[in-house]
Amino acid sequence: MDMNLSSACKLLTLLGILGLSACSSTMPSMGGSSGNTITGGAGGSNAEGQNSALEKCDAPLGTLSVYEDQTGDWWDYYNRNYSSLGSTVPVIRTMIQQSNCFVIVERGVSMSSMNTERDLMNSGELRGGSDFGKGQLVAADYTVSPSVQFSAKDTGGVGGLIGGWVGAVAGGLKSNEAATTLLLIDNRSGVQVSSAVGNAKNWDYGIFGGLFAGGFFGAGGYTKTPEGKVITAAFADSYNNMVKALRNYKAQNVEGGLGKGGKLKVN
Repeated sequence: MDMNLSSACKLLTLLGILGLSACSSTMPSMGGSSGNTITGGAGGSNAEGQNSALEKCDAPLGTLSVYEDQTGDWWDYYNRNYSSLGSTVPVIRTMIQQSNCFVIVERGVSMSSMNTERDLMNSGELRGGSDFGKGQLVAADYTVSPSVQFSAKDTGGVGGLIGGWVGAVAGGLKSNEAATTLLLIDNRSGVQVSSAVGNAKNWDYGIFGGLFAGGFFGAGGYTKTPEGKVITAAFADSYNNMVKALRNYKAQNVEGGLGKGGKLKVN
């Protein structure tokens, strides 16, 4: 049968195996909707090249710092299995600034550079008018803390469902999945303002075995979407869920006031 890879993928799509619009696309889906990961950049309230699926705010809700707990169990697993991806903070900060829902303030590694400039000012080495005096830093109203609940590759395949050359192609379909959590804390009170879980999934279209290596479809390799894209999409889904909840935010009230004993009295 004279069948190329594109035709095979289209047939698999029509059969409902992939559930995707095109076999050439392995971009992850945020939650249950189609969408890409975080792209583009941000400058102030302006964003360029951002993912259109990312939730936006007309005005910021406050200032925010990002704290990545690298002492947690999730980080140990993440770092052992995805050490090449590095910290989750840069992409999360980009995503949040693009949304215009919060103004990001630095509380991470760049604080050392900021402090260096202040030390230089105190030593008298900086030019006059450099103005690094006290009272310049902006407070962080909130802290958001990310974590990866799980991230797994090759979580499912469909090769055994059908036979023939279509089954051979389907046998190379493996899914990658990730679930993430974001926690938003009010820095003044220590109260958790919001929490959100997100997930993402993508398919790897593997071309396996001598059948394919021999050029049956004219392709001797396979295209993989890096696990990092799935994790990023999961964080984007978490953040979208958080923003949707915050749009209808109502403060929790405890009779008598927060931290005053609560209503669950103990005799």
